Amino acid sequence: MVFSGKRILLIISGGIAAYKSLDLVRRLRERGAAVRPVMTSGAQEFVTPLAVGALAADHVFTDLFSRQDEQDVGHIRLARDCDLVLVAPATADLMAKMANGLADDLASTVLLATDKPVLIAPAMNPHMWSHAATKRNVETLRADGIRFVGPMAGEMAESREAGVGRMAEPLDIVAAAEVILDTTAKPLAGRKAIVTSGPTHEPIDPVRYIANRSSGRQGHAIAAALARLGADVTLVSGPVTIADPAGVRTIHVERAEEMRDAVLTALPADIAVMVAAVADWRVASASDQKIKKHPGESIPTLALTENPDILKTIGHHTMRPKLVVGFAAETQDVDSNAKAKLERKGADMIVANDVSPSTGIMGGARNRVKIVSRSGVEQWPDMAKDDVAAKLAELIAERLRQG
Repeated sequence: MVFSGKRILLIISGGIAAYKSLDLVRRLRERGAAVRPVMTSGAQEFVTPLAVGALAADHVFTDLFSRQDEQDVGHIRLARDCDLVLVAPATADLMAKMANGLADDLASTVLLATDKPVLIAPAMNPHMWSHAATKRNVETLRADGIRFVGPMAGEMAESREAGVGRMAEPLDIVAAAEVILDTTAKPLAGRKAIVTSGPTHEPIDPVRYIANRSSGRQGHAIAAALARLGADVTLVSGPVTIADPAGVRTIHVERAEEMRDAVLTALPADIAVMVAAVADWRVASASDQKIKKHPGESIPTLALTENPDILKTIGHHTMRPKLVVGFAAETQDVDSNAKAKLERKGADMIVANDVSPSTGIMGGARNRVKIVSRSGVEQWPDMAKDDVAAKLAELIAERLRQG
């Protein structure tokens, strides 16, 4: 088991999501991990050290100037005597301290002193998460090698607000920690991958849009599978209702142009897997007001323009990744359409499937794909989308190994 014998320093900062840390401690310990908690003063306003300590079966550290804990420079010992530092929840305040090297309490001092991997699970109001200052801090932390899991979209505890800011669920955090701690052979270690997933929404007006059908399940599964093999994965996701995959940097976009820009920004990379169902067209001039329907008036005409072809752009880019994989969702002539797409887009492989309504592929949990390359067509059996992702990730690793 990955967690067996592993020591995790869990830093709990002050936010309503701190209550989830209790379940997180339980989930980690039942998998064999030893959990040593550190709580900020804010965290103690939401959950008690007594509850956290009882679940962790360990002393809870709270005070940088504790005479007992600091007699042997305890904050340095805490920072080094672990396999992973996990911050859940990570508030905007603590993230700002981390990004700017501040150390005015035990938690921030430990984070500055550690030489171990650090995984954080942000949790805050959506406006705080989207604030320019937080965005700057996030980019700084990512550049410093800090790993993220979440935040997720959903309703907040306060004022019936909704948006991105909810802390990832404990099992998602456990999965992200497992990716970091797994020391088994990782054939994609040191490789950088870009994956696109989900649909794009091209606005007609503030309430209507053009889109392709896509749940994002297959793309998200592929991103997670590549990460499990050691790749540093950037996932560019259109609007979906599923959770961000563990161990993956996820960038959320809405329109095709935003997705293209995010993909190009993520270059250079070794691997590109373009799974997203990008809308082929967008409205040439979207209305900034809702288009009203009036009795007796003619139906409005929508002038369309072509969206950027992201796969083709990557396939012919001057910084083209070593391996470019595209997807082809077809309803007829699957093989011939996929072969034509392979040549036209400059891809190395096309993962093709029949998405006719009778197949139940769109939005479902299973997939039946063909791998189309210049060496031929390989039919894979019907599998769960997670299994398709795992097999494709192994194939990608093998292709890169072969050069």
